[in-house]
Amino acid sequence: MRVGITGHEALSDLTEMLVRGRMWQLVTSYGSYQLVGVGCLRPGPETWFAQAVLEHGGRIEVIVPAGGHRRGVPAGEDWPAARRRLLDLAGAVHRLAPGPTGGRGDDTCHALVGTVDELIAVWDGRPGSEPARVVEAARRAGLYVQVVWPDGCESPAA
Repeated sequence: MRVGITGHEALSDLTEMLVRGRMWQLVTSYGSYQLVGVGCLRPGPETWFAQAVLEHGGRIEVIVPAGGHRRGVPAGEDWPAARRRLLDLAGAVHRLAPGPTGGRGDDTCHALVGTVDELIAVWDGRPGSEPARVVEAARRAGLYVQVVWPDGCESPAA
């Protein structure tokens, strides 16, 4: 089962605790031998998900935007050691080709939706955010979407 992840960044400590707990429940509901977690390793839910998948015995794959990268790390980003380690543990790294060469460019949304069977969205349900855009695309594609936003979570600052 290929499961994608999207979610809000810059969440509060309380929200992180609640989301991590629910995410662990979801991850462990899949057989570890068949689970492949797919995401971009952005800070927050995408990184937490990758860690949970690996701890459960699954595999991860990473989607890297075309916006310039060296060894899978987008240009200009200083990735913490924990995220670099996750990138090194990925079974596959999908680097998006620039749009002018016929690739998807930085359209990680459609690349993610096109490579998974289901989607987990750490999303407060409000329109206009990156998670909202990915959820909309996933639903249009007919994917099952599991929204993770436990009671007590705090929406990120606008």
